Amino acid sequence: MKMHKVIQKLGCLLLVCGSAHAASPPKNAPDRNITGFEAADETQPLWEFGVGGGVGEVPNYPASSERNFIALAAPYIIYRGDVFRLGGGGGARAVVAEDDRWELDISVGGAFAADTDENSARAGMPELDYLLELGPQVVYLVHQTRNNQGATGRLNLRLQARSVISTDFRSFEHQGYLFEPELQWQQRGYWGENTAMTVRLSSTFASEDLHDYFYQVDAAFVTDIRPEYDARSGYLGSELSVAFSFQLSDNIRAFLGGTVRNHSGAANENSPLFERDTTYSLAAGFVWRIHQSEAKASF
Repeated sequence: MKMHKVIQKLGCLLLVCGSAHAASPPKNAPDRNITGFEAADETQPLWEFGVGGGVGEVPNYPASSERNFIALAAPYIIYRGDVFRLGGGGGARAVVAEDDRWELDISVGGAFAADTDENSARAGMPELDYLLELGPQVVYLVHQTRNNQGATGRLNLRLQARSVISTDFRSFEHQGYLFEPELQWQQRGYWGENTAMTVRLSSTFASEDLHDYFYQVDAAFVTDIRPEYDARSGYLGSELSVAFSFQLSDNIRAFLGGTVRNHSGAANENSPLFERDTTYSLAAGFVWRIHQSEAKASF
């Protein structure tokens, strides 16, 4: 499960500051997003802002049979500084070191709170709050290709380790750690000059604390159909996601995406809160760029 993916797709606003950089030709930055407004051979603006919105339907938590419908519209900011970067497909992060093939950064992610109804497997148990993630990430540019028609493709390997915190914005509680290796393929221009696609394949492994948060049943919450269960650390699941984006006008792009998650063989598949081996998510939305800087990013 990629817990911060829905927030990225629907444009949740974060704010990061940094210094301006003079214009220069684009380079093979390993985490440069090529599915946005600029093509792979165009220099991107240092910053831009606008409005993003969309709808999505997602499971309440990994392997849950319950689903949440999410609708969101919010301002967005993208900043492409040399150290601090925000948005553009990479979330919020501070770059520690990089060259044309790899990047080491400290990145931030998150997930929405679950809305549990009275008939769910978690009925009578504490609600699942918003999740915040923070930790190091290594991004390596494995391969880049370009055909005679100008279509571009990029394969990145991401290795993410994050600390997870739950919050209702009144209190914060540490919920353990996760490790998430991911392969990401981006391509642009294969179905038209301004069309793009992103494919992600990832697996997630988590500490016992995080598995406890999703799957543990303490004695106080035992029922006739929900026995006591002690969760353990290990494999959480794998996912395959595909997203398409296309240009509606010079400053408006739309996207459609879907994700399939498989939890077969997960460490806690015997928990009474583990309901389905396979779940899915769907999302659709738009990004409207209202203004961009004349200054250009260095990648």
